[in-house]
Amino acid sequence: MSSWRGVLQNAADLDQTHTVPASYVAGHAIGIIAVELVYPKLPGNVVNATTYPFPVLYQRVRFDIERLFRGDPGIADQIVAAAVELEAQGVRAIIGACGYFAHFQEQVKAAVKVPVFLSSLCQVPLIRLGLQQDQKIAVLVASAEHVTGDLLRRTGADLDACVIHDIGSLDSFAPIRWGRTALDNDRLTRDLAESARALVAQRPDIGAVLLECSDLPPYASAIQRATGLPVFDFISLIQWVYHGVVQKRYLGYF
Repeated sequence: MSSWRGVLQNAADLDQTHTVPASYVAGHAIGIIAVELVYPKLPGNVVNATTYPFPVLYQRVRFDIERLFRGDPGIADQIVAAAVELEAQGVRAIIGACGYFAHFQEQVKAAVKVPVFLSSLCQVPLIRLGLQQDQKIAVLVASAEHVTGDLLRRTGADLDACVIHDIGSLDSFAPIRWGRTALDNDRLTRDLAESARALVAQRPDIGAVLLECSDLPPYASAIQRATGLPVFDFISLIQWVYHGVVQKRYLGYF
């Protein structure tokens, strides 16, 4: 009997030639490594499961988020172990719920056999491909001081392609940045939109916006309305990866 590697569309796909692996849960193609942080997580956030039209599986890691921003080698083993556990649970691809997981892209990729895209920054090379030669990507980040050429190179990107713009210093972003429980969502929406609008007005060479932070996708629509530019984020990455690892059948007529 052949090993089971396909995607079932319905029960009729099962026949005697397939062996289906046994597990206590199934059907989650995307595994997400998430730092244990307690603050409001709105729909659209990477770690709000209602964001997705498909199941996802989370694996928690526990360390101070500043260590992730710095790329502290002391947390690498925990991140790799989380990825290995997600793969053991049957996920088809692994994502990190923070752009700074990019520090550990290579270690995690070497430890598992499924595709690994730990950071929203993995989209930079693809976005750049679609822009004019003289255009840049505005990258809105939670901590600009920790965005280095080395960090970007781990995702196949480079600083020359990007205009790094810090939003972690916004007072309205502080509940997310510093783990508080009260969030003025309307104010944060306005501040992010205005910050992006002002940046694009100052830098007319910007051709697209990328949101590094896993907390920013709920504000992508407001940022797009303010700038009139394409806006990419963690959710655009995850949806792209999902459709690569779970292709669907097309039904219709001709």
